[in-house]
Amino acid sequence: MIDPLTARIERPGPIAPRSALAKLAAALLIALPLVLTIDVVSAAVALMLEIPLLLLAGLRAKEFWTRTAVLWIAAPLGAVTIALYGATGGTIHVEWLFIRISDGSLALAAATAVRVLAIGLPAVVLFITVDPTDLADGLAQRVGLPARFVVGALAGMRMLGLLVEDWRALALARRARGVADEARVRRAFGMAFALFVLAIRRGSSLATAMEARGFGGSGPRSWARESVWDRRDTLLVIVAAVIPVVAITAAVLTGAWNFILGPAA
Repeated sequence: MIDPLTARIERPGPIAPRSALAKLAAALLIALPLVLTIDVVSAAVALMLEIPLLLLAGLRAKEFWTRTAVLWIAAPLGAVTIALYGATGGTIHVEWLFIRISDGSLALAAATAVRVLAIGLPAVVLFITVDPTDLADGLAQRVGLPARFVVGALAGMRMLGLLVEDWRALALARRARGVADEARVRRAFGMAFALFVLAIRRGSSLATAMEARGFGGSGPRSWARESVWDRRDTLLVIVAAVIPVVAITAAVLTGAWNFILGPAA
């Protein structure tokens, strides 16, 4: 459903309407501690604890699998690479040329696959429901980032969607001139250069228009919408902070903790 007043898609679920800044903080709190270790216990515990957040994000099943398809492909591919060429430890099962599969490489491969999902899934799912304008409002009003930087980044992000339309228009124009079916590689480079020129021109025009409207002023600026933060946003951040704490505690207690900068476990 689209809200006619804000032109935004309204999603079911208690997490979807939460502040964009709270979702960003939640994704960072989950990801950063898990980056410190490569072990299957912490990643698996974190992934299990993240399931309620994923279910409450308000995504339909088709949308969830479509948006996270890259992670489901990257995780096993990364695991296979680590299993074949990872650090050797324990019993060696297969050894051929540069390939060496051992207990250590298999354990590292499993930890890598689960770790990719534990870090990537909440980040992708939470950011699907983030509105860029809400995030910019929160970063400028509550975090205190420079308004000029935040508004400029927001304007540039809004222009990214136009690149697809520009590429389609360039392809149709070349097809209309009868040059779309020959020398495809050279044509792709030519279209990429033309797209680059269009992006520079549009960026210059956008910068001039924003400067004319006072976006480059040094004084305090007003905001069309106030960034709201309530108790439910705080609860989301607290839950997100608890997940890595429990996961890392479980890894330490079971002896699986493997600090990424330390010696291999």
